[in-house]
This record gives sequence, C-alpha cells and structure tokens, in this order.
Amino acid sequence: MSRPLHGGNLRWAADIAGCSPNCILDFSASINPLGPPESAISAIQTHLDTLTAYPDPSYQSICQVLSEVHQLPVDWFLPGNGSAELLTWACRDLAQLAWTGVLKPAFADYQRALKAFQAQIRPLPLNLRQIQHQSSSELIEQALQIARQSADSAQAGLLLNNPHNPTGGLISIHQIEPFLEQFPLVVVDEAFMDFLPVDADYSLISKVQDFPNLVILRSLTKFYSLPGLRLGYAIGHPDQLRPWQQCRDPWSVNSLAVMAGIAVLGDRAFQNKTLSWLPPVRTELMQGLVALGAYPLEGAANFLLVQTKVSVPLLQELLLKHHRILIRDCLSFPELGDQYFRIAVRTQADNQRLLTALADCLPRLSV
Repeated sequence: MSRPLHGGNLRWAADIAGCSPNCILDFSASINPLGPPESAISAIQTHLDTLTAYPDPSYQSICQVLSEVHQLPVDWFLPGNGSAELLTWACRDLAQLAWTGVLKPAFADYQRALKAFQAQIRPLPLNLRQIQHQSSSELIEQALQIARQSADSAQAGLLLNNPHNPTGGLISIHQIEPFLEQFPLVVVDEAFMDFLPVDADYSLISKVQDFPNLVILRSLTKFYSLPGLRLGYAIGHPDQLRPWQQCRDPWSVNSLAVMAGIAVLGDRAFQNKTLSWLPPVRTELMQGLVALGAYPLEGAANFLLVQTKVSVPLLQELLLKHHRILIRDCLSFPELGDQYFRIAVRTQADNQRLLTALADCLPRLSV
C-alpha cells in the first residue's frame, strides 16, 4: 500500500504496526478527540427512518440553521459532501483566471483541485527557515506581499486557509481585505476556524455580503469529530454558489449528515467544552515537545507542525512498530522535506503517551 497523502489512513498504519486499525492511536488527523457529540449521535439514531427517502436537494433545513448561526440569508449557503467537495468547485472557478496564488506549503488537496481544472498556480512561499526569528503569521504576511505587488493581479485569484495548514498561523481580516478589493475571486478555507476562541476576530464571514468575489469554506467534521459523515458548507453570494449546485451531482449530502449537522450547530455545551479544553493541553504538548529537543511551531488550531533533526519517515515507522502511534509525515508538503511532522492535539493522556513514545524513539535515530 502506497504512502498516504493525507492523515487518518489507519489501514496503512496498521499494516506497518502489525495490528488492527482500531489499535492505532491516531495523531495524524486533526480531529477533535472530545467528539463526536452526543447530540450528533442522538440525531442520527432519531432520524434513521429518513434513509428510505432522498434528501431535500436544496437542503433548506440545515441552510436555515446556518442562516441563524451566521446571520446571513439562507441562499448564501451551500452544504457539501465535506468541504473538499466545495473546494473542487471553488477551484474550477479559480481555474478560469490567469493564475491563483497559494501559500506554500499548502494543504495537498489545493494542488489536486486546482490541477484538475488546469489552473495556473503561483506559489507564495513561506520562509520557514526564519520561523525561529519570526512568527508564522509574520511569514504569511511576507508571502502575501508578493501577491499584492503583482502587476497582473486584476486577472488573478487567491486561495487561502485560515488558520493556515500546516503551520497553524493566523491571517487577519486586515491582511486579506486588500485582496478583496484587488482580486476577482478570493476563496478562504476556514476549516479550523471553529477552534479559535469565540472573541477571536479572524473569520471573514462578516465581510461576505460586502464582497461578492469572496467565498468561504467551512467544515463541520473536524471540530465535531465527524469526518466519516462528510459535511461542510460554503458561504458566498448566491450568484457564485448557484452554478455549483446546478453542476454537481444531486443529493451530495446524505440525510443523516444533515441531521447531525443541525444538531451540532446548536450544541453550545460541546462547543464551550472544546474551547476550554484546547489551549491548556496544546501548550502542555508544545512544552513537552520542546523538552525532547523538537521544535513545534506555535499555532492557533488543534494541530502542531513540528521540526526535528531526524528522518520523520523513520520516526513514523518506529512509533508505529513499537508504540502503535501514527503521526503525520509532511512529505505531501514538498517545501518541508522529511524533518517535519504534524500532530493533532489530543487528550492529555493521549498526548503524554505520544511524548513517552517520542522519548523512546527519538534517541534511536539521533545516534
């Protein structure tokens, strides 16, 4: 089985570890370890009878809830089979432009979706060699300046994720606003935005009605630990989203995913529990990594990008064979090479198990 491009491939990991996939402790996929919420499980169980009917192709029920949550009209939302489906349609639109600026390193699916429509990609590289002297947010700002100064930007698009994956750095509204004035289309992937404190002012949802060239992608699977259901949504001007709905396969979102989505969007208790859990355990995990001689980048999401002095594929193999722990290598980010790994922030007990395993494996590779 070939090396996976994404995290969460437990079958691949289990083949290396020589065990069942359910024996693997997965740090490779950035999924909330506190979920899925009981509200989602209950909604699925309650609505099993909906399996005998096709879903409403307009998804009015969940769009109405999204409208109430984000204080926008119902027709400014388009649910999707995960945000990945919606990313594909966004990249189809971006491919119609002269070029699309993408921060590098970048989530591998951006390359896939843009290349599927023969888009011209213009890399906006982050100089991670300066990360010990500047924050990831400062490096992002330097990369964005390249795009702002492009003479041909009037025919260009921009694809960003905020918080940035894989560094976890944040991009302020102030940093993005000039592009909204300058570029015909700006797509912002906010898949990890829910992990930020409620008073953090980084989401562009408040700007979407002011800029018809702005599309925001959101995920409901990472924060609520529902990746197997595949549920996300796009926010944008109806004229931008309507063609996506008309061109894509009908019934992209299954009825149980809709019911679970409606339930979790109103689950304030789970949201508050997650936002209270994350900051202290993320800080503790960072401190543990530093004590082991690794260099974690300080990020705002529920994952950490970590630089080491050893070969991560070899470290990954040792962790699987000796501890049944899966970390995410960063080989799918060509700019990073083989000395970076990315890990989810999990429970305190899980994090300590990882640190103990790293303390065992890192010295074996340092000799």
